[in-house]
Amino acid sequence: MEENPTGGRIALAAEGAANVSTGLPVLDYLVTELALAGRFKLALEVAPGGADEAVVAAGHTLGKAFGERIDAAGAAGRGWSLVPADEALALAALERVSEPRLVTNVDFSDQRVGGLGTDVASRFLNELALAAGLNLHVRLVEGTDPQHVLAAIFKAVGAALGQACRPVPETKEDS
Repeated sequence: MEENPTGGRIALAAEGAANVSTGLPVLDYLVTELALAGRFKLALEVAPGGADEAVVAAGHTLGKAFGERIDAAGAAGRGWSLVPADEALALAALERVSEPRLVTNVDFSDQRVGGLGTDVASRFLNELALAAGLNLHVRLVEGTDPQHVLAAIFKAVGAALGQACRPVPETKEDS
């Protein structure tokens, strides 16, 4: 497992596993869902602080670590996924770019998720996209329950990241 200087470690694995400690149980759960869906062995610890700082630090730390994995020799560099979580269905597509951005149709700014008054998902995913250098598109296809929607989104992003970080199989033309 490679250590990122900012406190996150990521390794590709046959099965996902996570050890996450951000101080925010809802974020810990969502990052764990991301790791399981992407089949990453992930460790993340964020220094104690306010909720907003923890969300930004977690997104930035993982973004840097994922950016390194996506840049690794042979990595696909792009990925996409369509994933359900109960009645929710989310799509994520991403690729490494020089001008990173998050594009989404999801807005939780008026919802309190896990007792937090901010849009945890958008803040985290925006920081992840910027730090990893990703053009990250997230679409909610279906869903109304905030917990199910968030789980579907993080699982879709994790699966897309898993695809982007894994090596592209050689074809006959490559040999």
